[in-house]
Amino acid sequence: MEQAINELNICIKLDPESTEPHAILAIIYASLNKSGLAEQEYEAALKNASKLEPKNADIFKGLGLLYLKQDKLSEAEIVFKAALTLNPEDPESHFYLGSIYDKLKKSVFSEKELEKAIEIKPDFDIALNYLGYIYAQQNRNLSKAQELILKALKVDPDNAAYIDSLGWVYFKRGKVKEALKEIEKADSLIEDPEVSDHLGEIYLKLGDVNKAKASWEKSLKLDPQQKPVKEKLDKLNKLK
Repeated sequence: MEQAINELNICIKLDPESTEPHAILAIIYASLNKSGLAEQEYEAALKNASKLEPKNADIFKGLGLLYLKQDKLSEAEIVFKAALTLNPEDPESHFYLGSIYDKLKKSVFSEKELEKAIEIKPDFDIALNYLGYIYAQQNRNLSKAQELILKALKVDPDNAAYIDSLGWVYFKRGKVKEALKEIEKADSLIEDPEVSDHLGEIYLKLGDVNKAKASWEKSLKLDPQQKPVKEKLDKLNKLK
């Protein structure tokens, strides 16, 4: 492996615009569990590839996904916009651009891109669920949110994230028992801090303080950085 890395780095020095040596290095570093170096080499490979094939939208999408993984939202936005200039009817690029705008708190732009993704591909379950969950989180368009998420579940009925989204819409609509059924099901399928947080909210609404406490403790165990969940748990502990 060490010799391979040395030879590939020589290749890159001899031809800085090359793509393949960076791509092979990315694979090697990934196999060595050096994810940071793997991402760095993959990014270099994609950048060089985009220069060699400036009309290949898939290369831009690959680079955009890498930037998203690295939380480089501004760079990802630029790249997915470039992909859409090459293929304006690509539902995935619209979806990812919508998710970027959601993270940037640009809700109007986010909804527009997600709606466009669904318009192009009506059974695009990830986009259907994402937009429905945004509505649920913002406590608006709840009937529409339910409709979107149910469509996503038709495509992938065992998806725990979609089941959780449906339960959360029910909760927002005041259908607490229906919400409990769905989110308990989601919790049985996946260990996720957000699902456990939702379950805590439902248990508290139903007056089961002990189960609410247990759910929020589980949520924090899965992701200790959740300040809102910690605050809810602290408030609950003070009441006891």
